[in-house]
Amino acid sequence: MLKLTNSSLPADFADTAVAIGKFDGVHLGHRQLLHELVHASEEGGVAAAVLTFDRHPDAILRPGSEPEPLIGPNQKQRLLEQAGVDLLVTLPFDQALAALSPEQFVMDYLVPLRARLVLVGQGFRFGHKGSGNIHTLQELGPRLGFVAREIPTVEFGSVRVSSTEIRSALAAGDVTRASVMLGRNHQTEGMVEHGRKIGRQIGFPTANLARNSEGLLPADGVYAGWLYANGIRYPAAHSVGTNDSIEAVPRLLESHVIGRDDLDLYDLVVTCEYVEQVRPWAKFESMDQLIAQIAADVQACKEILGE
Repeated sequence: MLKLTNSSLPADFADTAVAIGKFDGVHLGHRQLLHELVHASEEGGVAAAVLTFDRHPDAILRPGSEPEPLIGPNQKQRLLEQAGVDLLVTLPFDQALAALSPEQFVMDYLVPLRARLVLVGQGFRFGHKGSGNIHTLQELGPRLGFVAREIPTVEFGSVRVSSTEIRSALAAGDVTRASVMLGRNHQTEGMVEHGRKIGRQIGFPTANLARNSEGLLPADGVYAGWLYANGIRYPAAHSVGTNDSIEAVPRLLESHVIGRDDLDLYDLVVTCEYVEQVRPWAKFESMDQLIAQIAADVQACKEILGE
């Protein structure tokens, strides 16, 4: 997959079919859009391109109100490539981009990509103050050489699948509901760093993921899931929280690989996948209570994972 930060398409690159959007989460709605994109690109003999942005527009338009991203840039790139995308254009979203009229946005970013088809999700808005929409694209298309189509929203029951709904599920610790809307289990990935090694001292060593890991942390609690390291999948109990039973520290993810105390994961980039919440976060009055609860949590995780 070719990756660009502008629309300077190489001269020898094919014309494109382009999907535009934030693609935060690459959830089922996005995947439907990507399916249509890849299918159309194959039928039309053009490249499948995604035009996206490096941050949520609210980071510029309403600083401080922007939601936390569901996934990080590396996760997004990998998911888009797995979906069959040939070209990823990630534009820096800044004041200059936000100020462009819809027509100028099309001239600056779609025309240089030699777009022949433009796909957007239902309700898509673009350009200064969101003044452009699918009708704008359909009006500009015939003059500029492309056709524009809007892809309907995917629904989960009576709920529209959206990044907002998935964030809400994760904030409630409902990783199972989030996984249905994502079309896969939610994941957090990052480098394992040295912690206080208290888990090892009490018989449950943990891999502590760096605070800059990608993938939104669900609500504080304990989760059954998997840890991937060096291409190997291990059953795991993931703990998300402040660890205030011992000492107040910033919110973090610690993962215990079930049945293994011989793994050296330090300085490796690992992926933690969430399957089901075992219990919400709780504070324990003594170390003995904590150890007993961890043992019960690990047993519950084993049962959930079929280990």
